[in-house]
Amino acid sequence: GVQPQPPNFEKEREYFKEVDAFDLLEESPSPKHISTWVATNEADAAAAVQPVSSRLPNCANGVGGFKLKAPEKSASNIRSYKHSTLARIHAYLEDSGEETMSGDGCRDIEAAIKKLSLASTSSLDLDFADPFPALLAYCGQSAPSTLLDVFSNYCDPKDIVKLGEGTYGEVFKVGNTVCKLVPIDGDSRVNGEIQKRSEELLEEVRLSKTLNALRGDAAAQNACTTFIETLELRVCQGPYDPVLIRAWEDWDEQNDSENDHPKGFPEKQRYVVFILEHGGKDLESFVLKNFDETRSLLVQVVSGLAVAEAAFEFEHRDLHWYFTLEGKKMILRTFGLSISIIDFTLSRICTGQDILCFDMSSEPYLFKGPKGDKQVKLNQLIAETYRKMKEVTQDIWEGSHPRTNVLWLLYLVDILLLKKSFERSSKHEREMRSLKKRLDQYNSAKEALFDPFFSDLLEEVNS
Repeated sequence: GVQPQPPNFEKEREYFKEVDAFDLLEESPSPKHISTWVATNEADAAAAVQPVSSRLPNCANGVGGFKLKAPEKSASNIRSYKHSTLARIHAYLEDSGEETMSGDGCRDIEAAIKKLSLASTSSLDLDFADPFPALLAYCGQSAPSTLLDVFSNYCDPKDIVKLGEGTYGEVFKVGNTVCKLVPIDGDSRVNGEIQKRSEELLEEVRLSKTLNALRGDAAAQNACTTFIETLELRVCQGPYDPVLIRAWEDWDEQNDSENDHPKGFPEKQRYVVFILEHGGKDLESFVLKNFDETRSLLVQVVSGLAVAEAAFEFEHRDLHWYFTLEGKKMILRTFGLSISIIDFTLSRICTGQDILCFDMSSEPYLFKGPKGDKQVKLNQLIAETYRKMKEVTQDIWEGSHPRTNVLWLLYLVDILLLKKSFERSSKHEREMRSLKKRLDQYNSAKEALFDPFFSDLLEEVNS
């Protein structure tokens, strides 16, 4: 009779070899740990995940993404964006050829990401019974500092000035830096809200430092300086020092604070302090002169979001006008404006090993609008944008939905049209309204960047 042949799996083996050869540039790890802040993490993630350089879209000519072009006669040590033509930018963001970034630039960014991810460091583990030691270790500390010890590194404490406030914390100008101070882990409510926990701040800290990697090597595949730089992160414990109390009360006299007086914190209150570069004025208080400055603002925000999308599947998810800053003026093709994007509390990012995101389904009040906002129209715009995000994400916030960035770009155009006064003609009004209609058709900032509205603002730089 016919002898049965052993099964031959050669075709299947070849098929899976072919599948394994693909670079899954757009695919992200599936989340495993879902909480208010979501972080996916595996014990051996460092070995299992592709090197960052192979996960990011490949660079056509080894030149970075967006940097401001400094004036020719300037002896500037200012970081500058490198503008690029649409074709070249498209290549940076989209190219999926076989070559990957190599050399020092590759090693530098891989090293940076390893420093940023808890999964790559065995001593730091998201599964700690107490995440507070992990937060300390990630900030390079074995024990908390005092607020005064940290702030004294940046200025004479008597010169500290409060700049603003939010539901979860206070913002102070400390020397040439801005310090965001967030109370954590306490049993008492702060400004009517439950205090954030160490695990929540741990993810926000990691996200901020991940975005810092975009400011790196000029040879990086995706680079920009649009996101505010995090200079240092510190965990503190203890009461507010009298100089901070004075700064808080001075601001309260001028602005009628809606926050609780910090004297109410217990002696052993914990805080996380984000020490950030000073980005300048927020968009609400900044005076835009003309249509050119408005276009400059928009193209810088769009380009920054596009680069972060390509590098880290980043979605800001809370880009209202308090969180876009105009920095110091420079003579640039950006018509003298330098834009920084700040505050990543609600953001979503893929570090290459973990997905970090805020689970907005745990905060239903966001979809009704923030409390205490007297500007009803603005309140409605913000709440409507949150509701649209909920539709896009289907309330599954760990997923990648770059359309959320477009929703905030639509919001920003609305704000510029409705709330900002600048010199513009009826033609300019029509152009912005046309932009808004086209934006509504895009699914990412990367797509929006190539809109005709921005075409003449992108200039090739010969390397």
